[in-house]
Amino acid sequence: MHRQDGNHRHPGRAGPKAEGSRRKILRLTEDTDSSLHSGGCIRFLLSARRVSPCLWAVKGSMQAAESTQSSRHATGGRRGKHARRVLPIAGALLLAGLITLGLWPQPIPVETGRVTVGPLRATVNEEGKTRIRHRFTVSAPVAGQLRRIAFKAGDSVSAGQVLAVIDPLAPALLDPRSRALAEARRDTAAANLDKAKAAMAFAVSELQRFRKLHEQGTISEQELDTVQLREASARKDVAAAESSLRQAEAELAEFAGSRAPGEAGRQPVEVKAPVTGVVLRVFEESARVTVPGMPLLEVGDPTDLEVVIDVLSRDGAAIAPGTLVYLDQWGGEEPLEARVRLVEPAAFTKVSALGVEEQRVNVVADLVSPAEKRRNLGDNFRVEARIVIWEDPQALKVPAGALFRRSEQWGVFVIADGRARQRLVKVGRSSGTETQILEGLQKGDEVILYPGTRVKEGGRVRGVKI
Repeated sequence: MHRQDGNHRHPGRAGPKAEGSRRKILRLTEDTDSSLHSGGCIRFLLSARRVSPCLWAVKGSMQAAESTQSSRHATGGRRGKHARRVLPIAGALLLAGLITLGLWPQPIPVETGRVTVGPLRATVNEEGKTRIRHRFTVSAPVAGQLRRIAFKAGDSVSAGQVLAVIDPLAPALLDPRSRALAEARRDTAAANLDKAKAAMAFAVSELQRFRKLHEQGTISEQELDTVQLREASARKDVAAAESSLRQAEAELAEFAGSRAPGEAGRQPVEVKAPVTGVVLRVFEESARVTVPGMPLLEVGDPTDLEVVIDVLSRDGAAIAPGTLVYLDQWGGEEPLEARVRLVEPAAFTKVSALGVEEQRVNVVADLVSPAEKRRNLGDNFRVEARIVIWEDPQALKVPAGALFRRSEQWGVFVIADGRARQRLVKVGRSSGTETQILEGLQKGDEVILYPGTRVKEGGRVRGVKI
């Protein structure tokens, strides 16, 4: 028997290991998607010296598969290169399109308004204040001691009602020297009275004797008249002496405090309300010594109000009596009405908040709104007045924000077919927010409000409502 080497087998047979390897390769070659991965294994098996010669038959089919796969990869590579050349061009075209779209002129959004026909007022707008038409300042009529006033601001009073009471001042106490002088003046007055009475008694008796002599024809008429004159003078001297004595006694009694307040000669003085109204202000509430003419209270009727409005002198010259005035911002919901009664003839100088000197004049207007609509409106209240100097119920008007200057004329931008068209207009009166149009526009025209530098003649615009 010939011993066979394990490394040299019969060429016509395949060993079990080689047969299993062949079946594995055949299964791998059926799947073309994994041919590349299988090809590596086949090349490894074919390179091994122990592989059976029958595997060489498979080598050709595997190489053919590899060549087919390589050709597919080559075709895909050519397509990828073509795509890589096309993509930059397409991106550049898209970018150019976006830039063109972004730079393409778009309509400018603008705020718009309409030309309308309606009421229009030209007014002079200024601040003013209310004041009571007739106010009364109650003052002290005499010097004395004022009692504490019980009234407060806002209390109602009626005509003739006692508002304050003033007691006479108490005299100052005398020192011994002053008292001695007062007693000496009293004694002197008493002595003068006695002397005057004695002189009068002598004059009376002398007159009686001279009358008897005159009846007898002994003396003349002139001598009788002289005696009668002396008798009359003596009587007057007695009366004067009596008055001096009473004065001296009164001074001494006053200084001595012989009479208390409330007795004859020391009655308090009552200060009464001159009209029916309301206490506006109390100047002196506490008790104190007063002097004649010192103000105590202020009384008035708060329903009888007027409005004082200071305006520029050039505006005051255009305001006539009877002009309608609307009062706003007074504290109520609806404006009040007033009528101009007077434009004061004298102006005054006033420095504005900007430091500019202005010539202004007061316009006085009477409130015509019922008192029921202004119950809480009082004296010296601030109001905002609109004095109507011109009014038209059917005026062609446009918002003032649509107007702009063009040299010496006024102009507006009108929207026509989506484009801005400039028009020159002739304007009339203005209320501040609206302006009268005399020429250049028609009712219903759409105008641009507050046109800026972006709005040009013929430019595309798009109206928006704000």
